Amino acid sequence: MEKTIPGTPQQNGVAERMNRTLNERARSMRLHAGLPKTFWADAVSTAAYLINRGPSVPMEFRLPEEVWSGKEVKFSHLKVFGCVSYVHIDSDARSKLDAKSKICFFIGYGDEKFGYRFWDEQNRKIIKSRNVIFNEQVMYKDKSTVVSDATEIDQKKSEFFNLDELTESTVQKGGEEDKENVNSQVDLSTPVVEVRRSSRNIKPSQRYSPVLNYLLLTDNGEPECYDEALQDENSSKWELAMKDEMDSLLENQTWELTELLVGKKALHNKWVYRIKNEHDGNKRYKARLVVKGFQQKEGIDYTEIFSPVMKMSTIRLVLGMVAAENLHLEQLDVKTTFLHGDLEEDLYMIQPEGFIVQGQENLVCKLRKSLYGLKQAPRQWYKKFDSFMHRIGFKRCEADHCCYVKSFDNSYIILLLYVDDMLIAGSSIEKINNLKKQLSKQFAMKDLGAAKQILGMRIIRDKANGTLKLSQSEYVKKVLSKFNMNEAKSVSTPLGSHFKLSKEQSPKTEAERDHMSKVPYASAIGSLMYAMVCTRPDIAHVVGVVSRFMSRPGKQHWEAVKWILRYLKGSVDTCLCFTGASLKLQGYVDADFAGDIDSRKSTTGFVFTLGGTTISWASNLQKIVTLSITEAEYVAATEAGKEMIWLHGFLDELGKKQEMGILHSDSQSAIFLAKNSAFHSKSKHIQTKYHFIRYLVEDKLVILEKICGSKNPADMLTKSVTIEKLKLCAASIGLLA
Repeated sequence: MEKTIPGTPQQNGVAERMNRTLNERARSMRLHAGLPKTFWADAVSTAAYLINRGPSVPMEFRLPEEVWSGKEVKFSHLKVFGCVSYVHIDSDARSKLDAKSKICFFIGYGDEKFGYRFWDEQNRKIIKSRNVIFNEQVMYKDKSTVVSDATEIDQKKSEFFNLDELTESTVQKGGEEDKENVNSQVDLSTPVVEVRRSSRNIKPSQRYSPVLNYLLLTDNGEPECYDEALQDENSSKWELAMKDEMDSLLENQTWELTELLVGKKALHNKWVYRIKNEHDGNKRYKARLVVKGFQQKEGIDYTEIFSPVMKMSTIRLVLGMVAAENLHLEQLDVKTTFLHGDLEEDLYMIQPEGFIVQGQENLVCKLRKSLYGLKQAPRQWYKKFDSFMHRIGFKRCEADHCCYVKSFDNSYIILLLYVDDMLIAGSSIEKINNLKKQLSKQFAMKDLGAAKQILGMRIIRDKANGTLKLSQSEYVKKVLSKFNMNEAKSVSTPLGSHFKLSKEQSPKTEAERDHMSKVPYASAIGSLMYAMVCTRPDIAHVVGVVSRFMSRPGKQHWEAVKWILRYLKGSVDTCLCFTGASLKLQGYVDADFAGDIDSRKSTTGFVFTLGGTTISWASNLQKIVTLSITEAEYVAATEAGKEMIWLHGFLDELGKKQEMGILHSDSQSAIFLAKNSAFHSKSKHIQTKYHFIRYLVEDKLVILEKICGSKNPADMLTKSVTIEKLKLCAASIGLLA
C-alpha cells in the first residue's frame, strides 16, 4: 500500500477521479429528482451501483459487475432515481378497508437481494420492498400532482420483478456518516424481505429487550439527522433544543478544544431528536448530542460497562408499600444525566455538527465528562450517584443496587433509580423535599412532583380509597395500532384452546418462508413482552409459548400472536391494583407436565403477592425433561423458592421483615418430596441444585402449603385456562379491569 502526503489529492488521481464522477452523477440525479440534500448518500450509492453495471474503458468496455461475479447482468430492474412509486402493503399489515399501496419515492437498490429502497415521506421513514409499481414520468419535485389515493392504480399493470435472479450488489457501502443518514426504522406496514432465518434454536438477544421495543414503539416521526431537523416544519424548536443542549454541555465543561494527539482517534457524534409528552399534555422538543460509541475499542477506550436499571419487581414492590402505608410518592428527572460522570480514559470527539467554532475547525473536543453514547457513560454516572447517596446517609440495597433506603426515627425514604428517572417514596414530605434539594444542588434535576408515569406505565393514585393502580392502557393501544389490530374483534382468553403450537408448523416451502418473512413477528413478540413484564401476568404463559418460534415462525404461530393482540383489545384497561392491605408476602407455584410439544419439557409458573397484589411472576420452560408430574412440580417449587428468598431479603432491607414465607402448591406429592429428604428410587436422578427447596423447608425459610388446584392463580402461568378460571386467577392477584 502506497501512502500519500496529506492535502495532495493529485497523488491519488485514479480514486479522486472516480470520486468526482460519483459526485457529478449523484448531483445530477438528485437535482433531476428534486430531492433534498439529505439524500446525497442515497444518490452516491445509486450512482456507484449504476457505474458497476456500465461499460468500463480500462476493462475493454466490459461490465465491472460481470467481471466480478462471473454472471450475466440484467437491466430490467433499473429505475429512474427519485421517481414516484406505489409500494404494496401486505394484507397482514392493513385492514380490509385500508389502501393496498402507499405513495413513496425510489431512492436506491437494496442490499444484496432485498428489493428497492424508498422514502416514505408521510411517515418520514426509509422502507424496503420488492412489490412495487413505478411511475418513472413523475419525480419527487412533481409530488403535488400525484394522485393521493393509491388504490386507484390498476393492479393488473403491476411490474413485479424477480430480484432473486439479479446478481448481488458489489457496491462498496459508504462510511458511518452515510449509514447514519439513511438508517431508520423500517415501516411495519411495508412487506420487508428479511434475511433467511436460522433453523437452530436460539435465545432472544438482550439487544431487543422489552424496554427497547417500548422506546421504538413510542417513536413520533422525529428527525433522523441534523439536516432533517433544519428542514423540519418545527426547525425553530429543534434549533432551540440543540442550543439548550449545547449550553448545558458547555456550562458543565464537558470538553475542551485541543489538537488531536498522534495515535489517537476522534470519535464521531450525531444529534438525536425526541418529542416528549409531558404530564400536562404539552410536547417538549429535546435534542441530545450522542457519541457513536460503537467506534470505541474495549481495553483502550473503556474497560467496564454497567447501566443503572432497577428491576420491574422492585418498582411493583415499592408501589405496594406506598399503597399499604399511604406513603408520599414523588418523581425526579436528571437533566443531561451522563454528563455528571467523570471519565477515566483520554477520549476525543469531533466538534458537533452545527456548532463548529469558527477559526478552530481543525481542533477536536477532548472529553472531560462522559457523554451519551459512550460505552462507559452509564457506569460513570452510577458511580458518581452511588458515591453521593452514601455521603448523605443512604444505604444501597443488596437485593437491587438501584434501590436506596434511609431510616429516620419515625420514618424512612426509599429512592429508586432507572438511569435518569427517580422515584422517591416516604412517609415525611418534608424529608422528601430535603432530599430533592440535596439532589438538585449536586445534579441538574427536574422536579416532576407527584409520580404519574414511569417507563410508560401510568400511576393512578386514589388516596381517599387507599388504592394505587399501575396501568399500560396507552401503551397497549399503541401496540394495537402499530399492528393494525385496533379494529379487530376482541376475545376473552389469551390463547384459544384450539392452538397446538409446535415447530412442525414452521414454513416448509419457499413460498411459505417468503410469506412469513414479511410478517413483523419478532417485533410483535417484543411489544407483547414489554407489557407482560410490566403489568400483564395474564399473558406471560402465551407470550412465552409464541416466543419459542422466533427463528422460524409459521402461519399458525402468527395467528396465535394476533389472538393475543385481540385479547389485549378486549382488556386494554386491565391493570394492577394495589390496596391498603397488609404487607404480607404470599407465593403460588404450579407446573404443567411435558406441555411443550417439541421438547416435552414442563413449564414452571409462579406468582408472588404483597398485600394481595402481584409484585413478581414468571412463566418459563424448565431446563430439564422431568419424568413425572411430581418431579415437574418439585423443580418448579425450587425455582419459586429462590424468588421468595430474594423478596424476603429485599423486604428485610427495606425494614419490612417478614415471618416465614408461605409458598402454595397444588401438588401434595411434591410437598412430601420436599419435606422428606430420605432416599427414594424415583427421585435419586434429580439434579442436586433442584433439592434447594429441601434446604429452605428444613431451615424453615419457606413453608410449603397445599392449595386447591382450582384456586391456584399460578395455573394461568403454565397453561391455557377457561374464561372463568382466568378471571378467578387475575382477581386473586390484584389484576383488575
